[in-house]
Amino acid sequence: MKRPLSLYIHIPFCKRKCIYCDFLSYANVPNAKQIQYINALMSEIRMYKPFADRYSVKTIYIGGGTPSVMDEAMIGKVLDTVFHIFKVDRFPEITLEVNPGTIKYTDMISYKEYGINRLSIGLQSADDNMLKMLGRIHNYEDFVQGYEFARRAGFANISVDIMSGLPGQDTHTLVDTLTKVTELGPEHISVYSLQVEEGTPLFDRKDLIDMIPDENMDRSMYAMTKKVLATSGYNRYEFSNYSKPGYESRHNIVYWTGGQYIGLGLGASSFFKGERFSNITNLDNYIEICEDIREELTKDTDRVRLYESAASILRTNVETIYREARMEEFMFLGLRMTAGVSRHEFRNRFGRDIFEVYGEVINHYVGTGYMNFDDDRVWLTDNGIDVSNYILADFILDKNQ
Repeated sequence: MKRPLSLYIHIPFCKRKCIYCDFLSYANVPNAKQIQYINALMSEIRMYKPFADRYSVKTIYIGGGTPSVMDEAMIGKVLDTVFHIFKVDRFPEITLEVNPGTIKYTDMISYKEYGINRLSIGLQSADDNMLKMLGRIHNYEDFVQGYEFARRAGFANISVDIMSGLPGQDTHTLVDTLTKVTELGPEHISVYSLQVEEGTPLFDRKDLIDMIPDENMDRSMYAMTKKVLATSGYNRYEFSNYSKPGYESRHNIVYWTGGQYIGLGLGASSFFKGERFSNITNLDNYIEICEDIREELTKDTDRVRLYESAASILRTNVETIYREARMEEFMFLGLRMTAGVSRHEFRNRFGRDIFEVYGEVINHYVGTGYMNFDDDRVWLTDNGIDVSNYILADFILDKNQ
């Protein structure tokens, strides 16, 4: 039986970097360089051929950057390569990130033809002034037009990204955005709180940082988000993610439940064959290495040896994940989901009862009202989610031994 696998494909290009963005991406990259990158990416995909038959790819997520800034044919070429090398499930979830201002109706039609069946649209706010402040290239009208293009093209699974805790934002402006989005009726909504990261333009903007809502306002926004979305039929299934029934992000659930995934492209992260690793982050070096891979693939080369040789120079931060680390991740990733973690799955994976390993911690937080459990699952209560950063840290095993 083939083992389940997910693929993340990184497209590190965008029209303009937002002031809060610390993702690995580049603005206004010449078309020739983009083509070089896509050719390199396809070579990296091909190097997995010796192992691909052992897996069934259940989900594919194409993120960035802004993948939709590229010629749509480039996305098609990448997916053609994936389908040629890997065994893709009959009913996969294939997601493409797109941003308003880069969405064309003809592209939407092509995306559907390539097999993409889910879109993630980055709105962030329905307030045009706030979008301009953040450095977004679109306004709310652009978002609505792009959303309608996607629906007309036949997309029946659309996710919309929203941000809370923005400079100058309050519950009124956030609720206005949530209300406008729910009236459109996407199947999935993600609401992420703004994080100010060192090295971004926002980090040096004291005027804007002083306008960021305080912790109490941020909690009010979080509570209001849950209330508004629940009223509109969206279930919170993870700290920041809400969906209509049956439309949870299958790809993200792989991350939260410790499934195997391969990150393809510049800087992409993986958890594959018991190892966690990332690709290198220098664009020119990545292209050069993958060009060498493409040249070797034209020869009568031992494919396993080629994979091992390429992996040794393409990857960085390689770490073998042993059982204790996997137990830790099972808990502090799985507890991000409102359904919590499965006691039976914990025993199946690790050969130990969850209370044998974490009983003291679980019982402590059950006693404080922050956690709960039954015969099947262990989960955080709503109050526990509010202080989850402190709770999840206690599932690091060396703190409990």
